[in-house]
Amino acid sequence: MSVKGTTRGIGVLLLLATLTACSAAAVRATEWNPATFAKVETLKLRTNCVPEGEYWFPVWLVVIDDQVYVRLGSKAVSRIACNSTAPFVGVEIAGERFDHVRGVPAPETAEQVNKAMADKYTSDLFIRWFSHPLTLRLMPE
Repeated sequence: MSVKGTTRGIGVLLLLATLTACSAAAVRATEWNPATFAKVETLKLRTNCVPEGEYWFPVWLVVIDDQVYVRLGSKAVSRIACNSTAPFVGVEIAGERFDHVRGVPAPETAEQVNKAMADKYTSDLFIRWFSHPLTLRLMPE
C-alpha cells in the first residue's frame, strides 16, 4: 500500500471516529434527565386518538426520587384513554422530544405528587381543588 493510500485510510478512520463521537454526543444530549427536568415548569404530552390524530397538551410536572410525575385532569385522562399508542406517549421537555415514554399509573404516589405540586407551583392553591383522577410516572423506553 502506498503512503497516499495509507493517508487516505487514516483520514477515513478519523472521519468515522469523529462522526461516531458526534452521534454519541447527540444521544447524550437527548437523554432522559429528571434532575434537569425538575427545574422545568411544564412539559407537553402527545397522544394519538382516532379520528383526531396526534395531539399535544401541556401539563405541570414534578420530580420525586429521580422520577418524573404528572397529574392529569379529566380531559387529559380521556386523551390517555383513547391513545392508540398506549401505554406510550410522546413528551417534549426542556427543548427535547422523546417519542416513546411509558405512562405508568401511580395512584400510590398521588398524595406525594399533590404535595410536590403545591410546593412547586403557587397557582396550585387553586388548581388542587379540581379533579385530578390520574397520576402518571413517565418512564422512557
